[in-house]
Amino acid sequence: MTESAPIGDGSSPAGEGPAPVGDGTRAVRAGLPEPVKHEPTLPGPVFAAHFHLPGDPTGGYAYARDENPTWTHLERAIGELEAPGADDVETLTFASGMAAISAVLFSQLRAGDVVVLPDDGYQVLPLVKEQLIAYGIEVRTAPTGGDAQLDVLDGAKLLWIETPSNPGLDVCDVRRLAEAAHARGALVAVDNTLATPLGQRPLELGADFSVASGTKMLTGHGDLLLGYVTCRNAELTASVRRWRKIVGAIPGPMEAWLAHRSLATLQLRADRQNANALALAEALRTRTDVTGLRYPGLPDDPSHKIASQQMRRFGCVVSFTLPTRARAERFLAALRLVDDATSFGGVRSTAERRRRWGGDAVPEGFIRLSAGAEDPTDLVADVLRALDESAVTAD
Repeated sequence: MTESAPIGDGSSPAGEGPAPVGDGTRAVRAGLPEPVKHEPTLPGPVFAAHFHLPGDPTGGYAYARDENPTWTHLERAIGELEAPGADDVETLTFASGMAAISAVLFSQLRAGDVVVLPDDGYQVLPLVKEQLIAYGIEVRTAPTGGDAQLDVLDGAKLLWIETPSNPGLDVCDVRRLAEAAHARGALVAVDNTLATPLGQRPLELGADFSVASGTKMLTGHGDLLLGYVTCRNAELTASVRRWRKIVGAIPGPMEAWLAHRSLATLQLRADRQNANALALAEALRTRTDVTGLRYPGLPDDPSHKIASQQMRRFGCVVSFTLPTRARAERFLAALRLVDDATSFGGVRSTAERRRRWGGDAVPEGFIRLSAGAEDPTDLVADVLRALDESAVTAD
């Protein structure tokens, strides 16, 4: 396998080990192979179902359900972002975020085990809960906020954390929960989708697994599906890898290559989108027709204190509630720079009325807005204009 060029972890003083590296430098160079004359800096996608394999099938690449050179570069890149400077970390990529989530849950849990899930997390988790129960696994749930999952940890095999939660944007103390779970003999997985590795690093906070949908802000262009699991325990990684092999939930080489290419702009996108989200949140604070405003970056947000202790960036998502479903739909229709679409994290701003899916316990007028990379003054002006226009017609 091609080795990637080493990148410093940002912790060594001058003259001792690798030079300090910032987020932008790391994102631009993560996972790149050692330079070879006349070869591209980022090799193109490798389209192959099988590889030449005379003799014993040991080492290297053999069959594309198991390994692919394009995955290798991407997996190393994500590992460098999730745990800079850690040599014992491995990342496995998947066909989607749900494939990655399922791989951790179903590779670690057996009939009779107990798992703790958030009851305010991603809307597909209730479907996952049903399947876990069908397999004889006990599922306990508790809210993300207030570290409420602590109350149902006893006897659990795995604790699943989603912070910030989607779509409510509550935050829990990952380090506190991880320490409590490990003291009880439980593993800890953190869904890091909304934060991204530039927002928080779950493994450094004590988690066993950092899991995410690369469909969202990690790749940021809304043009591919991807998921990943990062882990620093070889035995745990092997069990997740085995599950991926059995299920075959693997990314295509083109998707993997596009994802790696997109990582180069992650820091640029994250900084702009986080700044836009904060600008929107500050503007929405002045509106009397907006209630339930949440953004962890606001100093008065209920999650701000703990978020500021464990997050380096607060994310691109803002949530709030308009008085009625009709008002929310008029608001979305009036927007010009914000697409009425699901998902989040893209360079083009999106917003949607989350209740339309039926899986989130939120009011009819609840809006999840993902700030893109537009000019902040244009984006804020568009949202405020749409709020004004949508208020003209009485509900």
